[in-house]
Order: sequence, then C-alpha cells, then structure tokens
Amino acid sequence: MSSYQDDEEGVGFDGNPSSFPKDFGYGFDGENDVSLSTGEHKPRILLMGLRRSGKSSIQKVVFHKMSPNETLFLESTNKIVKDDINNSSFVQFQIWDFPGQIDFIDSTFDSDTIFGGCGALVFVIDAQDDYGDALDKLNLTVTKAFKVNHNIKFEVFIHKVDGLGDDFKMESQRDIHQRATDDLNDAGFDQIHLSFHLTSIYDHSIFEAFSKVVQKLIPQLPILENLLNILNTNSAIEKSFLFDVVSKIYIATDSTPVDMQSYELCCDMIDVVIDVSWIYGIRDEQLEATAFDEQSSSLIKLNNGTVLYLREVNRFLALVCILREDNFDHKGIIDSNFVSLREAIQQVFELRNKSQSVMLTSPGSPMTNGSDAITPEHHSSPISSQTNK
Repeated sequence: MSSYQDDEEGVGFDGNPSSFPKDFGYGFDGENDVSLSTGEHKPRILLMGLRRSGKSSIQKVVFHKMSPNETLFLESTNKIVKDDINNSSFVQFQIWDFPGQIDFIDSTFDSDTIFGGCGALVFVIDAQDDYGDALDKLNLTVTKAFKVNHNIKFEVFIHKVDGLGDDFKMESQRDIHQRATDDLNDAGFDQIHLSFHLTSIYDHSIFEAFSKVVQKLIPQLPILENLLNILNTNSAIEKSFLFDVVSKIYIATDSTPVDMQSYELCCDMIDVVIDVSWIYGIRDEQLEATAFDEQSSSLIKLNNGTVLYLREVNRFLALVCILREDNFDHKGIIDSNFVSLREAIQQVFELRNKSQSVMLTSPGSPMTNGSDAITPEHHSSPISSQTNK
C-alpha cells in the first residue's frame, strides 16, 4: 500500500528521480512567447484541506515533476505557499496552497482578498482516513468562499484512493457526495455545486482531475473543443487531446467521452518523447531547456492496430491523436489539417493577448463563439476532408 506523509514545502529527496529531468521544465519562448498577465490578474486555484490530506504532494507531482515517492520527504506547510503557472497563454494561473490548520474565524484571515480573485477551490479529502472532520471543514470553507465570490468552481478531490478497492472507492465517493450535499442543503446553500474526483498521485487520476479543474478556467475552451472536433471528423481521428506537455494536463479534448486508458497512453507517450528528446534532441547551444521545440513529433504504433501521433503546437502545448493504423495511410492530409489547426490556435493566442473577451464575435474573424473554426479565406491550408481512394 502506498504511504503518504505531511504535505509540503520541503526539499524533495533526490534518490528516486521522476521521469522528467530535474531542470527540464517551463522555459521561455523568446519573442514568440505570449505576454503573461501579472499574478494579480491570473485566475487563482486554492488548495485546501486538513493536514496530511496530500495537498502539497498534488502540487509538487503535477506542476513540479516530483515523483510520488519523493513527496514522502516533504515538510509540513505552515503558511500559504503561492505558485505561478505560466505554461502558455491558455494555462496561466496561480496555485495557493493553504496549511491545514488555517482558521477562517481568525481576524487576520482576509476572506475578501483570498476568495475574491479565486477561480477554483480544490478541497482535498484523505479517503484512507476518517473524513468526518474533513466534511465539516469542507462545509465551512465552501460556504465562506461562496459568500464572497459566487463564481468560484468548487472541486473535491477524494484523495489517496490507490490503496482502496474499487467497491470501497465508489462507496466512499457516494457517501462523501451525499453527506457534503446534505450539509450544504441544511445550511441553506443548495445552489452551490460540488464536483467530485477520485485521485491518487500514484497514477494518472490526479492529472485527469486537475485537467478538468484547469479547463473550467479557460474561457476559450469551447473554441478549442470545436477545433479538435473538426480535426477528428476530417482526419478520421478517434480521439485527440491538447496537452500541456510538462504537467500532462490536457487543456482541451474533443466532445467524445474521455477513456482513462487512452488518456494514460497519451501521458506515457509524452513521457517517452520528453525523455528521448532530453537525451538526443537538446542542442548544446540551448541555454534553457524547454519541453518541446518546433521539430517535436512522434509516432507510436501499438500491436492492436492503433496509432498514437504527437505533434507540437507551441513550446508547451502538443496535440496527441489516437487513430486506427489504416487511417494513418493518409498522413499527408492529417499533417495538412494539423497545420491549419495550429494556425487557428495561434490566432486564439493572439486574440487573447489583445483582449480578454471570452467569445470572438467579429464577423471577419475565422472563429466565432466556438461554433465556427477555420475558414478558407483566412487560411491557406484549411482543414480538408480525408477521402479513401
């Protein structure tokens, strides 16, 4: 059974390295890098929960490439730890990690400042422990935050489920969901919606859960989903993800349901590509190692006739597609459609830099409110339909 320790802010143990090299992470894209907003204007994700619930381990594993075993040596958090995430123009936010013993009644706790600029509140519950006190703290935290900011997205991570059986996992989720909802209804806050996720740092569930949290903070998400739907339809692709390659969070996917096994395959592929790139692809003159460059691509053929195809979108984003090997015979069309997709995503980047409007409503724009994507008059290589000869 996996063991967990106190969260936090300590120096990680280097004896069991993660799959990513220690200094291989978020760099800067030079003149092509998008302008980053200041921390005060970024969406804020708050990590809260009781002591030893695993909050800081989550942050270190997802955003700092720490291996799960290294988190055993983290020291306990005794103050608010702020972390800026500047992966790309779509993935910009702050994570505030709160100590478990924080007291909302304390006069020094400024609820307006903390909750006022909050985009999402992630409350972590240790599923391997008695969660009665955690549910009480969840109710207090959520109601306090909602009074200040009605727009906060509330996410509950039922954490450390790796050592639990499937039946017990589902029973714990059902029980926590029911009790938390009943507590809110009894307190007169039935309008608050809680989203629940079963998570563990020892598998991909924590990345998948955080992906869903981050997606709710991306106003351009409908546009990105629609672009991927168009790509899939015209390229005979079964599933596509737009990944932040360092954290393995997918910031968008098509409208088909996410299969956990497919997501894990894509994550494993990203690990392989980055590890191999670090060994063979980093040039000596590169002073700062970044996750991808303009030449990054990869193709993996599985023995079941499935193909995994990865192409870089920018220095931190990559498209990972799953398709049948027979359909990959039309690789030229797929690559041409990918170029059009990348151009469209770049336009969304540029438009986000110019304004923070959620929808693109100009009639002359190649994209409007997520329902239209690429138009031929704005692109030399519009997405083409794949035809079989």
